[in-house]
Parts: sequence; structure tokens; C-alpha cells
Amino acid sequence: MSTTDRRANLRDTLIDLARETIAGEGTSALKARTLAAEAGCSVGSIYNVFGDMHELVMAVNGETFRDLGQAVTDAIVASAATTPTDRMITMAEAYLAYAAAHPQLWRALFDVPITETSNLPSWYLEALDELLSIIDAPVSDLFPDLPPDAVRLRTRALFSSIHGIVLLGIEERISSVGKDNISDMIRFIVESVGK
Repeated sequence: MSTTDRRANLRDTLIDLARETIAGEGTSALKARTLAAEAGCSVGSIYNVFGDMHELVMAVNGETFRDLGQAVTDAIVASAATTPTDRMITMAEAYLAYAAAHPQLWRALFDVPITETSNLPSWYLEALDELLSIIDAPVSDLFPDLPPDAVRLRTRALFSSIHGIVLLGIEERISSVGKDNISDMIRFIVESVGK
């Protein structure tokens, strides 16, 4: 096996192990020494594959974005939703279901500090863009005269609103968004967009 193949295999192993750890205990549980022992490599080998632990978490998040996008897409395909509003409600409920089923992986998407000056890898931005593009479609159907950048702005606003409701509901924050009310609140926001 070539050095390139060994490095690629180690990369995949580290992502799988990190994903397991994050899924069970969150990003704060991810430690290089423990990860190295589980992977059967040295701590230095981790840093030969990933520049730092932040980069490893980003790799896990890239997979989570893809999984989340697939869950949303599958929900649309499986539903009988026909109107743009119905499709957005289906998407939002799939987002909620994913967050509820994988709370630590979902939280990790937002635990990584990202700013406008962050040097994000292109594959990460592409994974995020793919997720937002799924939402763009029904938003475009609702607002057919808007240019793509205006559609994306509305998509981001809608995503931010739904994310806030899901976050506050799942984490049972002080806003008293009860878990039983999350779906109703999502429906209210999405239906308001469609009016």
C-alpha cells in the first residue's frame, strides 16, 4: 500500500472515529491522544493528516452537512408535498428530525467558530451550498421574479429562523419553546413566508 493510500485510509479512520465521539459526547470530548489510541497511530500522525483538531471537526461537519442534505431530500421525495410551502414545511420538519436524532453532530455544525475571515475549505462551502440549494428551489417557486442572490438571502433568513426555533426547542432554552410546539412554530414561520 502506498503512502498516499495509507494517509487516505488514516484520514477516513480518523473522521469515522471523530464522528463517533462527537455523536456520543460532543466536540468537547474529542481529544487527540484518545483518538490516536483508537486509530492505532501516533498523535503526530493525526496532525500529518489534519492541520489541527478544528480541521478534523470541519471534515466531520462536511459529512454531517451531506447527511442532513440527504435527509431533507429523502423527506421531499417521500412526501406528497406539492406546493412550495408544503415542501418547505417538509424540509423544515426533516431538519428538526435530523437535529433531534443526531443532536451532537447537529450542534457540531455550529460549534466551530466561523467568521467571514475564516479560511474555509472549498469542499466545506460546497457542502453548505448544496444544503441551501435544496431550500432555494421552493423559495424560487414562491418568488419567481427574484434574482438568485435575493432568493438565497430569503433562503438564509428562512434557514436561520427555523434553526433558531429548533435550537431553542431542542436545548429547552429560556424562551420556553416546548418540544411539543416546535412543529407548530415551524409551520407558522414557513406559512408566513408563503403569504
